[in-house]
Amino acid sequence: MAKLYTNENVPLPVVEELRLLGHDVMTVQESGLGGQSVPDRTVLRFAIDQGRCLITLNRRHFVKLHEETPGHPGIIVCTTDHDFVALATRIDAAVRGNPSVAGTLIRVNRQH
Repeated sequence: MAKLYTNENVPLPVVEELRLLGHDVMTVQESGLGGQSVPDRTVLRFAIDQGRCLITLNRRHFVKLHEETPGHPGIIVCTTDHDFVALATRIDAAVRGNPSVAGTLIRVNRQH
């Protein structure tokens, strides 16, 4: 499964569900960067250094960082969904549907 890194805005129940689905997930809090108002660029740099695909709800900033930072291990931008299991399931499907997420931007949107 994928090595993932979640930004501070990704709810913990989503992380827990992704782990149940078999993914290796590290949170910003677990990395020691949580609660410090770390710049988005620093969050992405940590993900790059760790070889982890970044998951975030901060679409606007990370879409721009994707365009500015080639060679990252992947960025998944999601819309907010309070059905945490459904969000984790869509993230899982997106990762499984892209054998190599490196350098790609994946959009995971809430179902209407």
